[in-house]
Amino acid sequence: MSTLNDATSIWQQFHWSFFINTQGLILAVGRFKNSLERGDIPSARTELTTAAELLRSSGAAMQLAASFKRGEYEQEVRPSMLYPEVDVDNFSGLMSWDHAVLIQLWKQLRSTLKDLPTELQAEHQQFVAAYDELATSHRGVCKKFGGGESGSIRYQSDVATDALDRFRRNRIGLLDPNQTSGCPFHRK
Repeated sequence: MSTLNDATSIWQQFHWSFFINTQGLILAVGRFKNSLERGDIPSARTELTTAAELLRSSGAAMQLAASFKRGEYEQEVRPSMLYPEVDVDNFSGLMSWDHAVLIQLWKQLRSTLKDLPTELQAEHQQFVAAYDELATSHRGVCKKFGGGESGSIRYQSDVATDALDRFRRNRIGLLDPNQTSGCPFHRK
């Protein structure tokens, strides 16, 4: 029987929060793009700042989703994401519609971010830093539950934290095509 405090419920509830933030992020990034196309720098600034806050909120939701012990993850949560509990044998958040839309939008923005008006540089750096915080939170959750030692459900042959590190580098390449933000040692 599920309660609000059992590991599976905690995991699901904070992932739902994560996806709500992702939907808000899609809206904010889309509005940012539209504002730039209209030449409305103040609106673009607001939307980029909002997007950064949503990324930070997503990172917090990710951390809260892991507020239980590794043994509970291994015995309760992970099995809930395996066949026959789900209809596929390689379940992942990468399969969500929200994730696909967001990554597509980020790809469309790459050239815009490459030629970003100087008036938005500070907000852009905060946006990239917020994504990095989210990626760091995701990696920490993964490592806590054994992802530094083995693969994920989707990528079983690869150490999960290594895969997340690659995703992080690729996405920062989309969001910061001029490599103006963050630590240069993380750009490997």
